Amino acid sequence: MTLPHTPASPAGADRTFQVDLRGLVDLLSHHLYSSPRVYLRELLQNAVDALTARHGLEPGAAAGAFGIRLYADGSVVRVEDDGVGLTEADVHTFLATIGRSSKRADQVAEQRADFIGQFGIGLLSCFLVADEIHVVSRSARTPDAPAVEWRGRGDGSYTVRALPAAARPRPGTTVTLTPRADAAEWTRPVEVQALARHFGSLLRHPVTFDDGTGGPAAPVNPEPAPWARTYPTPGARSRALAAYGEEVFGFTPLDTIDLDLPAVGLKGIACVLPEAVPAGRRHGHRVHVKGMLLSEQAEGILPEWAFFVRCVLDAESLRPTASRESLYEDDTLAAVRDALAERLRAWIARTAASDPELLGRFLQTHHLAVKSLAVHDDEILRMLLPWLPFETTDGHATLDEFARAHRTVLVTSSVEEFRQVAAIAGAAGLGVVNGGYTYDRELVHRLPEIRPEVAVADLDPGTLTAHLDPVDRETELAAAAYLAQARDALAVFDCDVALRTFQPASAPALLLDSREARHERTRSQLAREQQGGVWGDILGHLRQEAPRAQLILNQLNPLVRTAVTIDEPELARTSAEALYGQAAMLSRRPLRPAESSLINRSFLDLLAHALRKDS
Repeated sequence: MTLPHTPASPAGADRTFQVDLRGLVDLLSHHLYSSPRVYLRELLQNAVDALTARHGLEPGAAAGAFGIRLYADGSVVRVEDDGVGLTEADVHTFLATIGRSSKRADQVAEQRADFIGQFGIGLLSCFLVADEIHVVSRSARTPDAPAVEWRGRGDGSYTVRALPAAARPRPGTTVTLTPRADAAEWTRPVEVQALARHFGSLLRHPVTFDDGTGGPAAPVNPEPAPWARTYPTPGARSRALAAYGEEVFGFTPLDTIDLDLPAVGLKGIACVLPEAVPAGRRHGHRVHVKGMLLSEQAEGILPEWAFFVRCVLDAESLRPTASRESLYEDDTLAAVRDALAERLRAWIARTAASDPELLGRFLQTHHLAVKSLAVHDDEILRMLLPWLPFETTDGHATLDEFARAHRTVLVTSSVEEFRQVAAIAGAAGLGVVNGGYTYDRELVHRLPEIRPEVAVADLDPGTLTAHLDPVDRETELAAAAYLAQARDALAVFDCDVALRTFQPASAPALLLDSREARHERTRSQLAREQQGGVWGDILGHLRQEAPRAQLILNQLNPLVRTAVTIDEPELARTSAEALYGQAAMLSRRPLRPAESSLINRSFLDLLAHALRKDS
């Protein structure tokens, strides 16, 4: 803050920026801080930093000798600490200048990393809930200095005066706020206590709260962090960490993973989610810095593939941003991210080696996350690929189970292609894996790295057609006229028609048509339509011989055996269109408008034919 009036400067002299404090507070409330509730976090943070500096002056002080006391009775909010305190000169230097922080003083500059606050604007957050900030402080660095009082107001003015020693017998600082009426939501006693627990439950200094009713002050942080406590058995520790994870996140973890990085003073736990999470969704993590809650939705602390866990962390060396609600992206954070990724990999490896039942539940729930990791991590690939579930012609199975039954594994390029061929390929004894899901096709092709005796190949229509039994020569000749009519009727779809026998006999027809083939036919059609134009030249260069779709009719099916004997041309064409439409629908791919129209028309034509026949 600056004084409300600044003397005029001579012409050409350097001038000082004038600060509209109300405008600055409005800027902080709308763009820096997420909510007025942060005022209490900033006061707690300043108190913790003052205690840290006091311990630096008196390193022999007993643990817990200095603490923080909160008071709120509905009319005032007060935060008192036993910290290093301020002299009158300090007050003029640090409280009356926006952006100046006592943590920048020369005598503690080398200890900056020990403090939570780094920006010197936190006290302004109190103007989000009050029009005046009252500070009484006494310095521990200068014991014979008097106590000092500072009153800062929202209009940018302030007063400072020395007080008798009795006003503050011991070193430390007391900050008192008289809340505005519109800030009652954040300054009621029950809310102040809840905010203190929310932000300060892991603080290393004792914090108490008094609601002014005359009862004993309640501890805000009565126990150390759960990972720092001593437990009688490993099982008791696991249960306690799981209970803490449930308390914080609202779900019972599938397992908890200890996180400990001594180099950056980081400790905490990762809670494995009990339900699958869509790959695009990212959960934030609960991050504390030196015990003070920084954010409940911090991002960037873990790699993107680790969306199967949510973490609670407390770190010493991570840098908060100016709002102290997220982390500053720097080399330290990048190194922490890599180190935590290694801890998660180690947990997966340990679980794979020692707890198959837990591994099975984990993979069943989070196979997509593990697949995304296995694509880029050879160690995880070798360890877990055989155990990952895939959709196959034998149902959902692990690659290890599937490879034992099929020495040649075929993989489709799309879900649509798998659905077209699954029933027929399974009946023919072919082992086909659905490669249409994210990562699956790439991973299946790497199976020989783990199982050298297994061959993997892409499925193509020719491979499947080769496993369908041809009909005898006499049957094919008898059906030749019908097949010619069917090919003519389906030429508009670039579809050939063949007669084979395959299981199951209940399937009248199989449509073999890949997405790539349809795209190529579309390009060819555009090239024909654009001949002579600029687009025609471009598409002509891209044009290839477009592969045709294949409608394979099943001679074992009674309906097909009847259809191929039809000698009425229009009825033969209509039945072929109906068989094509039924096979297209069974493939479960999106139908083109012309195909939808064909299905409706063929149904109505067959219905009309049946009605005429019965009349």
